[in-house]
Amino acid sequence: MSRDLIKEFKQELLKNVKKVVLPETQDERVLRAAAQIQKEKFAKVILVGNVDKITKDANKFGIDISEAEIIDPMTYEKTEEFAQIFAKMREKKGLTYEKALEIMRTDERYFGAMLVKQGIASGMVAGSISPTAWVLRAAIQVIGPKPGLKTVSSSFIMILKNEDLGENGVMVFSDSAVIPDPTPEQLADIAIEAVNKAKTIAKIKEPKVALLSYSTKGSAGGMCVDKITEAKRILDERQVDFLYDGELQLDAAIVPSVAELKAKDSKVAGSANVLIFPNLSAGNIGYKLVQRFAGATALGPFIQGLAKPVHDLSRGCSVEDIVSIVAVTAIEGE
Repeated sequence: MSRDLIKEFKQELLKNVKKVVLPETQDERVLRAAAQIQKEKFAKVILVGNVDKITKDANKFGIDISEAEIIDPMTYEKTEEFAQIFAKMREKKGLTYEKALEIMRTDERYFGAMLVKQGIASGMVAGSISPTAWVLRAAIQVIGPKPGLKTVSSSFIMILKNEDLGENGVMVFSDSAVIPDPTPEQLADIAIEAVNKAKTIAKIKEPKVALLSYSTKGSAGGMCVDKITEAKRILDERQVDFLYDGELQLDAAIVPSVAELKAKDSKVAGSANVLIFPNLSAGNIGYKLVQRFAGATALGPFIQGLAKPVHDLSRGCSVEDIVSIVAVTAIEGE
């Protein structure tokens, strides 16, 4: 299922090829991924770094990157402009132009994020040699959250063996990787962005969001339950255009017979396909339980909430993983 999903993206992208930045060119896997993308022609790649060094490394490994665009921050004509923009954005944090210029010239993640912010590329994929925090920091400081949102979070696309669950066995779990203890407002933001992921990546036609808790419709109380009911109130206030409900226990959210008993009048209970967890512990444990006990495929985590797409890689990623995440990033990019 997951491989077919990526294949579908690649075929769609052939009609509208976009540029994606791969900034971590010190990594042989990144160069090999660039060559593979070049061969498949579903996206164009921008590599960041010194042209001679990147070319020398590619030749050493027998990798053809002849069609990739290479941009060197040290010589690029827009680097000083990038520094001015970045310094202006962060001036209240005390960032000087000189420091901004140093960052743009020496940190490929910040430079790559600026290429995306300025529309030179549609998105960025990084993290094969960087901690997630480094990738997120660059993306948040340079690109920032979407207008109207304050929260950057993540989603996993879960491909289940039981096609009776979710939408034909496909579900979205959020947030399982970024925010330890989200506020009600953050939970509302997470729900909105998880729905976007459900539509664009998981290809779920009708997202149904369950705001999860240990309580269903007032069956128990506590601060955690209050947080979920407040998140629902915020979604009500925002008048979002998707189905949602909470607070719901997991079984009430996904099992029709339980929903009939616990939340009979809910339009979401029993058929939820987007699960919003109350905190990072629940989300992380939840997706791993489903992955290990039920043999589900977990795609992600995919960063969400940014104004333009940036996705993080595991440092243990394969070349094929990088290629696949580039396809996802290009699908989301403009």
